[in-house]
Amino acid sequence: MIAVMLAALWYAPSWLLLLLVEAILIGACIEFAGLATHSGLPLPRAAATMAAALVCLAVAWTGLPAGPILIATFLAAACYVLATFPPAPHVPAIAAATLFPALYFGVPLGLTVAVRDTWGREALLLGLTVVWVSDTAQFYIGTRFGRHRLAPTISPKKSVEGAIGGFIAGIGIMVGLGRLWLPAVGIPVLAAVGATLVGLGIAGDLFESLLKRSAGVKDSSGLIPGHGGILDRIDAFLFVVPGFYLVLKLIA
Repeated sequence: MIAVMLAALWYAPSWLLLLLVEAILIGACIEFAGLATHSGLPLPRAAATMAAALVCLAVAWTGLPAGPILIATFLAAACYVLATFPPAPHVPAIAAATLFPALYFGVPLGLTVAVRDTWGREALLLGLTVVWVSDTAQFYIGTRFGRHRLAPTISPKKSVEGAIGGFIAGIGIMVGLGRLWLPAVGIPVLAAVGATLVGLGIAGDLFESLLKRSAGVKDSSGLIPGHGGILDRIDAFLFVVPGFYLVLKLIA
């Protein structure tokens, strides 16, 4: 899967990369709807997925009029809820959950394409590599040296020691590769960016764990044997990519 993703990030034209992230988005929306169902919330899957896909398209394709698409998406989703559900105590939660995937999946996955188109494939790969290396360091260092739980009520296996190792590894990668792929940015700024991305990645991981624990499930799905579902694989990126986009706007 990593090989396919790397090949797409490096070689695929923008439209093909957009199709790939839209496919990932559809899978993530299906899994999120499953979490909502486990939580007792009957989420309208088709409406939520369509709204998220349109937002992803508007964010990714810089030539499109994003504002009108976002407004139309909100109005259509709200009207769908209005026409579908009678008054009930859970309707406000359904309305919010119908639009939530557009923010949670549509914006970050759309920005994945926008980052590559605006700052180049090296910049996008740099941000993603920081997350991959940090996650790997957190796992192995946490497994070997972890003694203090980072968030025991949300993710009992995450440790403070693992997080520290992730920060060190992520900052090191950002500084090392950033000097090659973002040569105009100084080392102190690169180190700060690396720390920010690692922190956002941890937050994204914990946020998805919060959703799963609230739904009473271990994995978002069983799609990838031994690794859970799509949402389990992209949870950190959903926080990192928007943060990286904002950082690049400021420094690049």
